[in-house]
Amino acid sequence: MRMDDQSAHQHNLPQVRRLEAVSFRAWPAASVNYDGSWQIRLTGGHPSKRVNCVVALDRSDTRDIRLRLEKAQRKFESYGRQMVFRETPLAPAPVVDVLIEDGWLRFDESIVMVLNLAELADHDVMDHLPSQDVGRFVDASLTLQNEDSSLKPALAELISSIKPPTGLFLVEVPDNGPVAGVICVHDNDLTGLLQLAVGESHRRQGMGFELTYAALRWARLRGAKMAWLQVQADNASALSLYRKLGFQEAYRYCYWQPKEKA
Repeated sequence: MRMDDQSAHQHNLPQVRRLEAVSFRAWPAASVNYDGSWQIRLTGGHPSKRVNCVVALDRSDTRDIRLRLEKAQRKFESYGRQMVFRETPLAPAPVVDVLIEDGWLRFDESIVMVLNLAELADHDVMDHLPSQDVGRFVDASLTLQNEDSSLKPALAELISSIKPPTGLFLVEVPDNGPVAGVICVHDNDLTGLLQLAVGESHRRQGMGFELTYAALRWARLRGAKMAWLQVQADNASALSLYRKLGFQEAYRYCYWQPKEKA
């Protein structure tokens, strides 16, 4: 099944290319190699699919598809990683056809959303300032997302390797631990939101909205003109929050993996 089977003319491809590039800088892989216009992203210490995937960046690059997939798969195996292909509107249709023909499984559709920060409405909520304490933020993020503490070194290294100016927004309650956290990466006139998480006992209380709004205001004051984020298509509560802030869908992406590895 093809991702929504949307044709290229329905997308602003220059915008897609720019958002893809800025997202790579905002969540950098440890190793990046190219096979033609295919970017092979690998990170041995962290399992995030965004830093462990193959991304095709030119719709006209369709040579030797199966051979290149096999070559990429060997690269993933050398890292002890499962081969994953990330399909965006930049992916050539013949590549997706091969994935379908060869029985690859499609999963985890996500939506890239954007917001013109000039249109960010004023809201009477508490302001929050960003931290630069990576270790503290990583501890809080792993707790909020119920992830294994063994990921701390890899996540800390990943966040520390982000080159654009980055604000780590965190709300904590004394003696009660972290409440919410989000990363805001300011890259020229764009700003990206990543890793938003709210503690289970604090959800549906407006904390996610408050912290996200604070991050957007911080980025706008630094000169950002547009904000972007990525959210899973089935995350109804997050989609509701982002739409309330004014975010709109720009495009979608999904992942594919070989059937035998599913």
